[in-house]
Amino acid sequence: MATAPRPRTTTRDPGELARRLTTWLDARLPGARAVDVRVPESNGMSSETLLFDIDHPEPPLRACALRAAADPAAYSVFPVYDMARQYRTMRLVAEHSDLPVPQVRWLEEDPGPLGVPFFVMERVPGRVPPDVMPYTYEGNWLHAASEPEREHLEAASVALIARLHDQVPLREADFLNLPGDGSPLRRHVTAQRAYYAWVIHGLAPSPLVESAFDRIEELWPRDEGEAVLNWGDARIGNVIYDGFDPVAVLDWETAAPAPREVDLGWTVYLHRFFQDLTEGFGQPGLPAFLRRDRVEARYARLTGHTPRDMDFYTLYAALRHAIVMLRIAYRQAHFGEVAVPRDPDTLILHHDSLRAMVQGSYWNGPGVAR
Repeated sequence: MATAPRPRTTTRDPGELARRLTTWLDARLPGARAVDVRVPESNGMSSETLLFDIDHPEPPLRACALRAAADPAAYSVFPVYDMARQYRTMRLVAEHSDLPVPQVRWLEEDPGPLGVPFFVMERVPGRVPPDVMPYTYEGNWLHAASEPEREHLEAASVALIARLHDQVPLREADFLNLPGDGSPLRRHVTAQRAYYAWVIHGLAPSPLVESAFDRIEELWPRDEGEAVLNWGDARIGNVIYDGFDPVAVLDWETAAPAPREVDLGWTVYLHRFFQDLTEGFGQPGLPAFLRRDRVEARYARLTGHTPRDMDFYTLYAALRHAIVMLRIAYRQAHFGEVAVPRDPDTLILHHDSLRAMVQGSYWNGPGVAR
């Protein structure tokens, strides 16, 4: 995925979406028009994003972004897209923390206007570390930055996670509780098992994913610690930066109560995912950036909580990412972009690193910085 064209994410016609959006907007701001409607180049692989401006004398927002549930005809990444949940989460975080969450303006739960539910928020100017090609590759703004500039961005980004965990009271986030029994971590893992079952329904199971599920049971933390509100997709690719300072925190669709280390493991592993891909193509990448030991130390200084059981949590992050990779690969096959191999494990781009994590050799392997 790091070197191939982006997989298809929608079957919708942008021009038709623009016309329907203008009709919907006029009912809320008579005389308003949606202009310069476009799909961003960095459009995500899950929910869809539209950018547009409001042409009106007194708009509540002028530069807007619209987040819509995934197109059901596009072999969606997740089985359910709860736009009201995302909308409420962003409002909650904005109300109870100093995180730079974009202002959300309208929630539309009726699928009639655009075919799916959606919400509209302010569009924040800035730049985002790219996923394709990854920011660890030469030729993008973050790779070209100086070491002090990247260190500033790293520190500011870890601070976002620390402030979220410390500032947002979990008692206000009951609507984010995951179904099932047991602790928040047990419910989180149970939800991932259900997601995996949905991904492979009617298809061959992944022996590697199933071995990873077995391994996390063996590594399960003796003391899970307190649950906090987790961002869910805590990575720099979901942050807009002004220079090297965060100005908008995006993508809250997987927010949920969980131990602090769930977010930290995801932050650490998603960088390692890009770094491993980059090294695999013969480039040095950014080996000193977002190192596991540095992230853990920064977080501990900011919160007073020393991260624990990070072998478990980084493995869990790699496992979660593997399930998403499987679904995206099967979607590519659905649209005829790739062929399904005999071994489904090879559809997981990071199958080698996931297998090393299952075996307990990854973080001590050659070239892997803790």
